[in-house]
Amino acid sequence: MIVVFSGGVGGSRFLEGLIQVVPQEDIVVVGNTGDDEEFYGLHVSPDLDIVLYTLAGVVNTKQGWGFRHETFHVMQQLTKLGNDAWFRLGDNDLATHMYRTQLLQQGKTLTQVTDSLRKIFGLQIKLIPMSDQTVRTLIKTSHGIIPFQEYFVKNRSLAIVQDVIYKNAETSRPAPGILKAIEQAQMIILAPSNPLVSIGTILAIPGILEALQKTKAPVAAISPIINGLAVKGPVISMMNSMGMEASAAGIAKAYQNFLDLMIIDKQDEDLQKEITKLGIKSIVTNTIMKDKIAKKKLAQTVLSAYFFKPKF
Repeated sequence: MIVVFSGGVGGSRFLEGLIQVVPQEDIVVVGNTGDDEEFYGLHVSPDLDIVLYTLAGVVNTKQGWGFRHETFHVMQQLTKLGNDAWFRLGDNDLATHMYRTQLLQQGKTLTQVTDSLRKIFGLQIKLIPMSDQTVRTLIKTSHGIIPFQEYFVKNRSLAIVQDVIYKNAETSRPAPGILKAIEQAQMIILAPSNPLVSIGTILAIPGILEALQKTKAPVAAISPIINGLAVKGPVISMMNSMGMEASAAGIAKAYQNFLDLMIIDKQDEDLQKEITKLGIKSIVTNTIMKDKIAKKKLAQTVLSAYFFKPKF
């Protein structure tokens, strides 16, 4: 069993490669839900949905989220009705959120709802939200504390980040199955996701970091930074403003207390020595997932690092 910690776009693209190498039923994905918000009265889980849509083959590949060939009739009408529609949701996407919200209101847990959606989208992976309790990623800026989606989408990540707050994390619990999966895993992989607002949020759930430190399985991470540039999202500006080294080596430092292996791009080969000094093994390869073949090769490289032989 392979356990993958995933944010949205970067995580889903890596998973596209992994499912070409490992049977879906042997993969457990722990998804970030710190970005979840209520929009227009609906519970929206952006990162979980990106994984669902991507692996189901219905995602808008150009932007990395939402459905391809999407329409926005509901949003257009909401705008006419006076709503501040800065968080745009397509009509098909809204159906997902309506379904999720309805089941949650009926008393289902987010884990149960996510599993139901996983089946509807025809996937065999196990996709688990990091917690069934509400944990929200908040961004502290000089203008105040705002939800991550407001910082990222509405404000286009322009505000200077002073701190990242994981609201209610200390009173939350890992969703059912996560700790057992970590304990029984053959390998654990941190997808190329933001270490502060994707992976970091998952690690803030009590018990998960401790489980990673205790597991006998090798823990690997793929850098979301290549040659000082982010593959996707605001990771560079966030790490810089918080005094962290915004590089593949900086990512390794963020995970130093549990990481065994760091996967870095060929353009960052000069950082190998710095990573080795942290007590972390590193492998240099092509981490740019430009197409299906590149995604598969990256997954094979990560798995082969520990001579893991996937079942076919």
